[in-house]
Amino acid sequence: MEPITIQVDAEIARTYQSANPEQQQKIQALMSSWLKRAMQVTQLQTTMDQLSDEAEANELTPEILQSILDE
Repeated sequence: MEPITIQVDAEIARTYQSANPEQQQKIQALMSSWLKRAMQVTQLQTTMDQLSDEAEANELTPEILQSILDE
């Protein structure tokens, strides 16, 4: 793993800093997992937006796309 710095409110910082090393490792693992999932969702949304833009540029309306899917 590689360290990063993020801003959190003071209460969260105090709670994390007062946690024992095992608890901190669990929190780090949870945050890493959450950030990975968040990035995947962001990448998926970006891909969907790009596909939508491309379809629109090719004059494919939602109705036309639905009719293609219905075939």
